[in-house]
Amino acid sequence: MDRVQLNETTTFSRLVYGMWRIGDDTDTSTAHVQAKIKACLDQGITTFDQADIYGGYVAEAILGEALKADTGLRSKMEIVTKCDIVAPAGRYADAPVKYYDTSRAHILQSVENSLSDMAIDHIDVLLIHRPDPFMDHHVTGAALDEVVKSGKVGAVGVSNFRPHDWTLLQSAMKMQLITNQIEISLGEISPFSNGDLAFHQQHGHKPMAWSPLGGGGLMMGNDKLHVVMDEIAKAQDVDRAAVAVAFLLAHPANIIPVMGTNNIDRIKKIGDAMRVSLDRPTWFRLYEAALGHEVA
Repeated sequence: MDRVQLNETTTFSRLVYGMWRIGDDTDTSTAHVQAKIKACLDQGITTFDQADIYGGYVAEAILGEALKADTGLRSKMEIVTKCDIVAPAGRYADAPVKYYDTSRAHILQSVENSLSDMAIDHIDVLLIHRPDPFMDHHVTGAALDEVVKSGKVGAVGVSNFRPHDWTLLQSAMKMQLITNQIEISLGEISPFSNGDLAFHQQHGHKPMAWSPLGGGGLMMGNDKLHVVMDEIAKAQDVDRAAVAVAFLLAHPANIIPVMGTNNIDRIKKIGDAMRVSLDRPTWFRLYEAALGHEVA
């Protein structure tokens, strides 16, 4: 499995396993969670994506039980998690409304909660989960610098930020933001033309892509896009998922897809995307099928 260098000290596996659905699985036992982790590690997938809100604020604790039961796993993993969404669930059940909190107090407490829930002593990368329209960038930036300086967080980034959101926050920080996790897929191709990928590519940031299979929608259907995907999949002896992910991997912006499934057999096939070769005309076949028309 290839690796991606995000800064001087942080590397990710080229594919990331996303744990947003871990709490939705019918089996959340320690053994089953460990089996998922090991199925990833066997393919060289060492980076795992979490968020405090996943599973109604229980997903991190589910992972934590697995890590406590096998203390050797943590040293083989990079753990990404996120904070700033406060929703009326779990520890925030009394919240009067869903909102974003990028205050110093909330960020620092979120880090402590995540460390405790996951039974770890540091977070490799912490992301601000959603842009906060009420953010004081000086306060948020200083808090992110603080958690890195403390050693509790290795590096920081953001999720779902537009370039102007990124620039505002970065302007108030000493540390460098290292990634932006945004929705990119054959079902959501706007980042290829709206300036999002261009911004990060220009500055050498390595963007992460959530929902690279379009929430599963790219696996269903028989329209032109699915026909093209099936043709490529058949020619390269893989499935649609591998083609959809390979479409992102081929882009020169070094997109890092975040794959999420609870099915062990599907987890074992995540790495198939690394075997798919897409030349420029084939990439554009997929792109125009996603657009619904040929490029101008």
